[in-house]
Amino acid sequence: MTEKIIILDFGSQYTQLIARAVREASVYCEIQPFHKPITADPGIKGVILSGSPFSVNDPQAPTVDVDAIRKQWPVLGICYGAQLTAKLAGGEVSKSDKREYGRAFLQIKSSAALFEQVGSPSQVWMSHSDSIKSLPAGYEILGTTESIPVAAFMNIQEGLNPVYGLQFHPEVYHSTDGKRVLRNFLVGVCRCSQDWTPAHFISDSIEALKAQLGNSKVVMGLSGGVDSTVAATLIHKAIGDRLYGIFVDNGLLRKNEFNQVLETYRKLGLNVTGVDASEHFYTRLAGRELPEEKRKAIGACFIEVFDQEAHKIEGIEYLGQGTIYPDVIESVSVHGPSVTIKSHHNVGGLPETMKLKLVEPLRSLFKDEVRLIGRELGIPDEMLSRHPFPGPGLGIRILGEVTQDKVKLLQEADDIFIQQLRKHHLYQSVWQAGAVLLPVKSVGVMGDERTYEFTIALRAVTSVDGMTADWAQLPYSFLADVSNEIINSVRGINRVVYDISSKPPATIEWE
Repeated sequence: MTEKIIILDFGSQYTQLIARAVREASVYCEIQPFHKPITADPGIKGVILSGSPFSVNDPQAPTVDVDAIRKQWPVLGICYGAQLTAKLAGGEVSKSDKREYGRAFLQIKSSAALFEQVGSPSQVWMSHSDSIKSLPAGYEILGTTESIPVAAFMNIQEGLNPVYGLQFHPEVYHSTDGKRVLRNFLVGVCRCSQDWTPAHFISDSIEALKAQLGNSKVVMGLSGGVDSTVAATLIHKAIGDRLYGIFVDNGLLRKNEFNQVLETYRKLGLNVTGVDASEHFYTRLAGRELPEEKRKAIGACFIEVFDQEAHKIEGIEYLGQGTIYPDVIESVSVHGPSVTIKSHHNVGGLPETMKLKLVEPLRSLFKDEVRLIGRELGIPDEMLSRHPFPGPGLGIRILGEVTQDKVKLLQEADDIFIQQLRKHHLYQSVWQAGAVLLPVKSVGVMGDERTYEFTIALRAVTSVDGMTADWAQLPYSFLADVSNEIINSVRGINRVVYDISSKPPATIEWE
């Protein structure tokens, strides 16, 4: 039986951060919309109520029956969750005299279990315009800040499990003792045993996959990326060579990537067929210049190739996918029934066209957890630590029409950039890097000759999850060396520029 914490989501931008912080404490958790009833499960050890963009005093404010939840499990309310808990029990919540956003300092008034080994004052991160003006009868103030009289509280009541409320966000980086506070709730209050480990997940997943798949055959489109590789390795450990992997060369991969990835799959013992369909993709892309047109053409072409290859295998019943937890969360609306936001994971559209059942062994994991599982499985670090790479590949890093000659130009320039990042030990400090071929030619001088050649833009960003990103401040000397190497080595390029745009307002990819 897997122990778990349920996080009820009221629409906060920080909900996934709460889940990640709980997982980092080696406790499994699941996020579900506030309006979905919690299914009775002996593994549930506690419930966390998230923040929300709403005010608890809004007519349409989301709500739950906190007392009903407390009858079964301990509760921790964070920001909106704390305000909702206080209001439902008879407390007063209203607009703050002074809104509190950003850093504040928590003065701890009680040595309750929640603040064990937490010093006072402790820096916390606030983000709210409402405040709890008065607590219900029987509730105790645990902490205050200069502006907020009730920054933390608890209630211990006979017949109910304990409830705690925090006006600040313990899950964010700037709450310096926040992870300790969450751990105190998980271990000290909920009595979680912290047994959520990569090894535990792998053994449980393999047994679950064996039970789900039986003697069935599974086909899976592999991309060479982290998610699909880890998912395929788990499925392979459950059913062996009854997993049929298909790795399609769309002609838009990095330099030498097709053969390198196939060799890695061979070393992992995976049953994978490599398909060179590059000419097919180039034909479909001819004359297409708009980004969305190119994306659709690449996606449709992939489905055609994959479908053709999959039909060569008899008796396939399941389609494997590397869907991860953020994909699952984003496909569920907090404010109503499930709404599909993402339809394209690794091979979007295939379940409908091929009428196959899905198997998604990573659908409960975050990206960093997938990498931990991969390391435990023995997948090489050079694959696990690879930068994110767009599904359409270099097709959206070539602005304008895509041709085979342009792909070769970009592959050479991109390879020089990436290899130099590795050589100078900068690769791991950058979240994503790549070269972009611009539809711009300019005059240059090489020796006694004038040239009229293409421009390459280098893009490197730092980020945590790709939702926001800042341009990587790579050393000038490094950029100079890369520029010199590209211009001297790649015939057809005579100018290199560096993109210093953040996200937002720009995006990481140019298309």
